Amino acid sequence: MTGQERSEEKSECVSLSPMREAVPAPPECERVCVFGTGDLGRSLGLRLLQAGYGVVFGSRRPHSSSSLIPHGSQVLGHAAAAQSGHLIFIAVQREHYDFLVPLANQLKGKVLVDLSNNLRKNQYPEANAEYLQSLVPGAEVVKGFNTLSAWSLQKGPSDANRQVYICGESVQAKQAVMAVATKLGFSALDRGFLSVARELEDFPLQLFPQWRLPLYIATGLSAAFFFYLLIRDIIYAYFTQGKDISFRIMVSLANKVCPIVSLIMLSLCYLPGVLASFLQLYRGTKYRRFPDWLDRWMLCRKQLGLLALGFAFLHVLYTLIIPIRYYVRFKATERTVSVIRENRTTEFDTTTAWSGDSYLSLGILGFSLYVLLGITSLPSVSNVLSWREFSFIQSKLGHLTLLLCTAHTYLYGWNKFLSSSTYKWCTPPGYMLCLVLPSVVLLLKLLLITPYTHTQNNTLSVMTALSSRHELLFLCYCTL
Repeated sequence: MTGQERSEEKSECVSLSPMREAVPAPPECERVCVFGTGDLGRSLGLRLLQAGYGVVFGSRRPHSSSSLIPHGSQVLGHAAAAQSGHLIFIAVQREHYDFLVPLANQLKGKVLVDLSNNLRKNQYPEANAEYLQSLVPGAEVVKGFNTLSAWSLQKGPSDANRQVYICGESVQAKQAVMAVATKLGFSALDRGFLSVARELEDFPLQLFPQWRLPLYIATGLSAAFFFYLLIRDIIYAYFTQGKDISFRIMVSLANKVCPIVSLIMLSLCYLPGVLASFLQLYRGTKYRRFPDWLDRWMLCRKQLGLLALGFAFLHVLYTLIIPIRYYVRFKATERTVSVIRENRTTEFDTTTAWSGDSYLSLGILGFSLYVLLGITSLPSVSNVLSWREFSFIQSKLGHLTLLLCTAHTYLYGWNKFLSSSTYKWCTPPGYMLCLVLPSVVLLLKLLLITPYTHTQNNTLSVMTALSSRHELLFLCYCTL
């Protein structure tokens, strides 16, 4: 290569970002090719330029696309662009793959990175990457970068921890793509062979898969208790007393539903762990798989807890606005005027004051620990905690949170449990019903931490460890 050709090649590697700022490039640029000048292709090309790569775009209409591409890159026809680099990113949809068939000879031995996704799951019989491999059998197809949007490619990994999933048949091809991903600042993860491509293509189509069951539970509980309390409070008052208190649906009824659902959801968050402990004690080992229903339940405990925190937060907000409600201010004024007119005096009840202050204090402490549990469930926080610290907060403090919230609800009921007027139409109030599950969870947890059960659990762990050690020694003996 002559000196003039070297200088021309170096000048092609000097690029400008969309803000017209020069992006420095190394003296000898590694060229990569991007087929497709849409939003995704241009964003990827810009990131490659900023990382020091020389970028050549392949387009059906290179002359009309030259004004759209990032400064410092080239745009050529597909055939000419395919000759410029060993690594080619296919940033076009599957419906437009036909143009690659005439280029099969030029693409032979090259690495094609498929970035495409589908509009819905199982849209085609095979994955897009597998279809691409069938069209260009001489190339090494790698699936990757499809979980990143054009926006995340432009911003880079600085705004969040972006992970790039890679799969393909060739180890060398995957290593080349992973090297590019690492240089762009992303974390690359090899997911295996090209048969995994369908799974990677389904990732962007997922809609909160781990949240579905918790959301169904929360929605079902909210609807059930809403209609239950609607009948007990609103409809009961209309039929028995002729009063229209339907206005209480917006705040009073909602402020009853939210804490009920929150306490039940928090109980459902810790109940599977207790059941799993008893199941392991019954089986005599902790190395047998849990039933599928229990395994799925345990996997969604984080989502159950976060939803419980959300309902608890709504309960706090509804409680804070109680003093400024028109209904509350009207009743307080009416009561004061009535006392003045009748010249009555009301004695201060110390017992009621104790119950009220204790009820509020336990609620404040319980909600504070609630927030702590929610904060430590964030990946950015949990990643800096050791496993012992995380387990202490989520298990020990989690059960303490459940205990405080349950005691808060018991004190709310106080002596109403013994009053016949509490049971309208012979039905218990909602807060009594929601106390059943947390009481059961706390009772089972108490049984687990009793000296006998705790000793049995430790013995089970030791016996399991010794059994594993004996099996290992036996295998070593047989090998010798």
